[in-house]
Amino acid sequence: MITFDPFWETIKEKNISQYRLIKEYGFSTGTLDALRKNESVTLKTINDICNKIDCDIPDVIRYIPDI
Repeated sequence: MITFDPFWETIKEKNISQYRLIKEYGFSTGTLDALRKNESVTLKTINDICNKIDCDIPDVIRYIPDI
């Protein structure tokens, strides 16, 4: 399973609100909703996230093996 918990931790550490992600960084509400629900997003979206908030992939996603 892929989880986006690190993303929420990263934006909290960087003091970036969801409002700022939408208004200043250009995130769509659909993308934030998908991240919140741990739904599938494209690699382009992961790339955009890393570029926009200046972080690396482990700061956005975590892999948890299925049991």
